[in-house]
Order: sequence, then structure tokens, then C-alpha cells
Amino acid sequence: MELCAGGELFDRIIAKGKYTERAAASLLRTIVEIVHTCHSLGVIHRDLKPENFLLLSKDEHAPLKATDFGLSVFFKQGEVFKDIVGSAYYIAPEVLKRNYGPEADIWSIGVILYILLCGVPPFWAESEHGIFNAILRGQVDFSSDPWPRISPGAKDLVKKMLTTDPRKRISAYDVLNHPWIKEDGEAPDTPLDNAVMNRLKQFRAMNQFKKAALRVIAGCLSEEEIRGLKEMFKSMDADNSGTITVDELRRGLAKQGTKLSEAEVEQLMEAADADGNGTIDYEEFITATMHMNRMDREEHLYTAFQYFDKDGSGCISKEELEQALKEKGLLDGRDIKEIISEVDADNDGRIDYSEFVAMMRKGNPEQNHKKRRDVVL
Repeated sequence: MELCAGGELFDRIIAKGKYTERAAASLLRTIVEIVHTCHSLGVIHRDLKPENFLLLSKDEHAPLKATDFGLSVFFKQGEVFKDIVGSAYYIAPEVLKRNYGPEADIWSIGVILYILLCGVPPFWAESEHGIFNAILRGQVDFSSDPWPRISPGAKDLVKKMLTTDPRKRISAYDVLNHPWIKEDGEAPDTPLDNAVMNRLKQFRAMNQFKKAALRVIAGCLSEEEIRGLKEMFKSMDADNSGTITVDELRRGLAKQGTKLSEAEVEQLMEAADADGNGTIDYEEFITATMHMNRMDREEHLYTAFQYFDKDGSGCISKEELEQALKEKGLLDGRDIKEIISEVDADNDGRIDYSEFVAMMRKGNPEQNHKKRRDVVL
């Protein structure tokens, strides 16, 4: 597959700092063009979310690419799908009712647009069950800050994309012809409220905590679970130093028949090299190559929680979280308070085990579908 070294969509927005409706319209235009192409080729993506849009490179004008077609399916006109797949915040109501087609993708993009404009998802709750109930109620808040200052065109488009009845929902083609989204269209060029950027940062910050927790779990998987990955690492680590250099990675990949260009090998290295020291150690390799569906097991979650809870008090404090993220090389200047407030359901300034588990499981599409069905029925 093509490597996208420019990072995720939200990271780019946050890094820019200044952000306008016109910038949001331009991003959305690209996203909808991609989905329009998919639909015209008879493909429903089924897992559209900001994390699945990556930039090709770190270049200012790098193109945006859609990724992760693992849940996508081919469809014929009028065909109905029944599997509940996707990620909690972005799932369309008709998916929860087990009766949907390509319109479900438009709903997911409507959710992305809502987040791009105000920094939080339109359907929000402390549990997956709560999120699904909010989606089925379908009430979208356009009265809270910053919506009163957002242009009528933007609100009109969000409403048309988040129409509960898929038959009345706007199509990808019509989205592209909406006056707000057109190039030189109605979207104003005035910067959006600072609060939007802060909320967006908070929404992204939780992923850093999750990444650190996954890295801890990677370190405690059973021998059997990681034997295959261990063998692969050992075969690449030619000098048995416990780390893989770019050179060893290049040779190891070539041995496995992977034809990557020099630039792609460097980019892969950068992606897996979490602490940025120029080599990939064993833990980084396992974390980068491990599958999420092993992450959900109770004993793994408890082990990860104990890693953060340094003093064994049953809660993770701000200081403990800061220390753990530093150890894992994941601090990168994010505000710890943002991460805590995102996960801390009872607002006591600390994260207890149930809050930690809720964070690890919230909106994770890899969860077993059985649990999802129970929620919906």
C-alpha cells in the first residue's frame, strides 16, 4: 500500500493553528469527492472518520487520501446491508437499525463536518450505548457556542447531511454542488473561534493516551501471541542489537519480497520509530504491527492501567499520566489536563479503572459485533 507520512487530518488542522470555514469547506470538498468516486464505482466505505484520512506527505499542499477500506463492500443499486460496522461517533442511524446503503457514508461525513466546525461530535455520551441512543434520537445542537457565529450555509449543509431519513439525505453529488462547499463559494474566510481549536485538540489528545496504553499492552502479550512477530523482528535484526536500523528494515523487507522505494522505507521507519531515535526497538515494532482486536481483553486492560497507576492507588493522577507518556515518548507538548478532562467522567481530576476501560473501548470498531447487536436490539 501507499505510505502517507503527513499524519492524520486533525493533526494538520491543529498544527496550522489558524482555521476558517473556507478551510473546512476545502477539506470537506476533497473528502466528498473521494466518497462520490467510491459510490460511483459501487463501493460503500462504511468506516469514514477523521483518522482514516491521511496526508500523503508533510508538505503544506499534500493531497488527502482515504484509508482503511477493511470494512468496505461493493453494492448494487437498491441493495440493503444489515451488519453493524463502523466507529461509534460516526455510525448512521439506519446502520443501527440494520437497513442501509451508501447514504450511511454521507451521514459519517456530516459528523466529520460538524466536528470540523465546532470541535466536538454531534452525538456524544459516556458509553457506546449512550452514543447510539443519541444517534437514534437524531437531535443536533446548533444553538451552543460557536454555532450562532457559524454561517447559515454551513449549518444548512450539516443539517442536510445529518438528516435521519436516508431517503431524504443529500447525496455526494448534491453536496459537491452546495453553495457553501464550492470553490470560491459562500464559506467565509474569517478565522473560527479559538475554542473550536481547543476542543479539537482535546478530542485528539485522548488518542495519545490510547496509543500509550496500547504500547504497554504490546509489552505484555503472551509469547504465543507474539511469536510470529518476534520471529519477523529477529530475522530483520541482523546484528542482534535489539533494534532495527533503516538498513536492516530495508533488507528485511526486501527479503520478504516487499518492493518499497527508498523514501517509503524512510517513511515507514519514521512511522514506527515512536521515540524518534532513528531505530525501531522491539516494543515499537510489536506495537506498530499488532492487531487491535487483541487489545480488548480484560487482563490486558488491567495490566495497562497498572502501568499508569504508578502508586497503586486505583486512580491515574495528572502526574502519573505525564510520567507514563514521557516514558513512552508520546508527550509531544499536549496538555495533560485536556487528556484527563476527556476521560474523567466523574470530574474528580483523576482517571479510575472504569473510566480507563471506557476510554479504551469507546468507539473502537474492532470490538466484537455481538456486543454491538445487544446494544441495538
